[in-house]
Formats: sequence, structure tokens, C-alpha cells
Amino acid sequence: MTINVHEAKTHFSKLLQRVAAGQEVTIAKAGVPVARLVPLTTAIKPRELGKGRGTMQMAANFDAPLPRKLLDAFQGGKQERRRR
Repeated sequence: MTINVHEAKTHFSKLLQRVAAGQEVTIAKAGVPVARLVPLTTAIKPRELGKGRGTMQMAANFDAPLPRKLLDAFQGGKQERRRR
């Protein structure tokens, strides 16, 4: 089904009902197709929380300060030590 922009704006809700039922709608401007309304093919499922529980481990020192050489590489060269 092909319709013009004005008709699409006027009957947008009805077009969405047709698309939800599986029909494709092409929208044309001055007779030239510019867009197509198509039904979604996959439903988005909500994420299941805790699904990966027990499959990953974190080192006890994961938040320890980086070695000076590695820290310098991240910061673009040697940095002065900051006092805490």
C-alpha cells in the first residue's frame, strides 16, 4: 500500500493499526517513495536480572592503585605524585 504524506499525517493511527496487523505501508512525497512503515519482527524481552550470577569472579585487589609505569601511560607521561 502506498499513500502520500498528507494522507499519512491525517490517518496515522489507522496506518499503525494496519502495520501492527502485518501490512507494510509506503509513504510517498510527490509520488516518490520516501519511507516505509513495517511491523516489528522481534519483540524485545526484558533482561533477566541475576542470570550470570556465579559465572564471573573479581580479584580481591581489583581496585588497588595501578603501578606507576602503567598509570603514567594512561595519563600521557610522568605525573607528579598527588598527596592525599
